[in-house]
Amino acid sequence: MIEARRLHILRAVADHRTVTAAAATLYLTPSAVSQQLTALEQETGHRLVERSARGVRLTPAGEILLAHTNAVLAQLERAEAELAAYDAGSAGTVTLASFATGIGLVVAPALTRLAETAPGIRVRVQDAEGDASLPMVLDRQVDVAVAVEYRGAPGADDSRLTRVPLYAEPFDAVLPVGHRAADNERVPLAELAKDPWIGPFPGNPCHDVVVLACEQAGFQPVLEHTSDDFRAVVALASAGAGVALVPRSALRGMDMAGAVVRPVDGITPTRRVFAAVRRGAETHPLIAPVLGALGDAAE
Repeated sequence: MIEARRLHILRAVADHRTVTAAAATLYLTPSAVSQQLTALEQETGHRLVERSARGVRLTPAGEILLAHTNAVLAQLERAEAELAAYDAGSAGTVTLASFATGIGLVVAPALTRLAETAPGIRVRVQDAEGDASLPMVLDRQVDVAVAVEYRGAPGADDSRLTRVPLYAEPFDAVLPVGHRAADNERVPLAELAKDPWIGPFPGNPCHDVVVLACEQAGFQPVLEHTSDDFRAVVALASAGAGVALVPRSALRGMDMAGAVVRPVDGITPTRRVFAAVRRGAETHPLIAPVLGALGDAAE
């Protein structure tokens, strides 16, 4: 008989590629993870992982078991949801991770709605970048993620997650007031090819949006200055340090002295935001109202 907790460990190792990283997310020691993997191999009668100096990868047998693992764990999530519904789970705590702008745009309004429609549900919010919240859901550190599409993100068909689209928003060009394109109604990105750029660090989903937009316009941006704080990005643009692309919602209420904001001419850079939970958990009586409130806030 295969133990479900060992399947959790197998998936964590597959996700993180090292025993040490998987152990950290599971709050176990590396030796405990190794012991559980050995026990799982004994239970299945197959070698499931291969170890090397670079980490751990699944064998073909391990990949087969992982596919079933995703289905089994999703079904266990559904079982927990049905049991909670049976117990009339109208009160409890849901943990949610979201990037800062998402908190202001949809999470906070969703909390206001939940206070009226489901006062027994308490939501604990954690600030996490758009590429960090999905691993937090998969590692069971939080229940819900408000995340952003990015290169390498789990796709909509990923069997581990259920996704709920929330909104898409454009990026606008932020230019110093004295910039040659500051008087344009719309700014073609190609005109900014030779400018110094200000943008988020690599790894931030917004960095991917900026770089991809510039690549589609025919150039690679030269990032002279990097910050994940859009207030800092705008401040640097206002000081004449370079140009930037910033999500429109992040510009609300910001001091724009010294800078101008212009829509992008042509293909508009866009970030797509969605909520995600572990597959099967979307019907949980505590989580379903949170997803509904987020969808209402996004509308």
